[in-house]
Amino acid sequence: MEYAPRRQTGIRVETRSIYKRPSDSVLAEHVVRKSRFIALVGPAETRAEAMRFVSDCAADYPDARHVCHAFIAGNPRSGPEVGSSDDGEPAGTAGRPILGVLEHNALGDVVAVVIRYFGGVKLGAGGLVRAYSTAVRQALDSLPLEVREPVRPLRLGFDFEFENRVRHLAGERGIKLDAPVYGRRVEMHAEPEASLAEEFVETLNAASSGNIEVTWISEDQEES
Repeated sequence: MEYAPRRQTGIRVETRSIYKRPSDSVLAEHVVRKSRFIALVGPAETRAEAMRFVSDCAADYPDARHVCHAFIAGNPRSGPEVGSSDDGEPAGTAGRPILGVLEHNALGDVVAVVIRYFGGVKLGAGGLVRAYSTAVRQALDSLPLEVREPVRPLRLGFDFEFENRVRHLAGERGIKLDAPVYGRRVEMHAEPEASLAEEFVETLNAASSGNIEVTWISEDQEES
């Protein structure tokens, strides 16, 4: 749908919660009655990224009995896309317990895969739930995390003479700029982190004597 921005003076707006996500991948192994449960946890911002991670893990362990997984793509507190798979284990004994551990730790942009090598002894439904959950918890103990702060999308409109200035100020702050649209004026979308948005807008106003038009785009108005 089309962007439907509202003019904003003073950019203080409510943002989604800051959340934790993996900054790298880890592996941990848990053994129960000769069955090996190898947990691999890593970053995934989308379902597609999560499924690539799962496929890569399956390729690394081609002889595994089960390759179970769960993922949370997006902010765990703001309607993320989630998914899980038991991959042949009894329903509800693998994927959902893995997902539950991720949810309990309030992680976002995360995928967890547990590879199982059957040890010859059946563990029962309760034993499987505990084994898959424990394997993921052990992996999370060493998982490096970073804080993901939501961005505050902005639309900028300005005369051509201000383009280099806008790029310079955004670059100093590590702010992503989309490709410009050229017409009578220049239009760009900027994505500063929420904590930087107000200062960035104030700096733009000061650097242009108020000649850079700033419009903020609310979360429920973003293009889908």
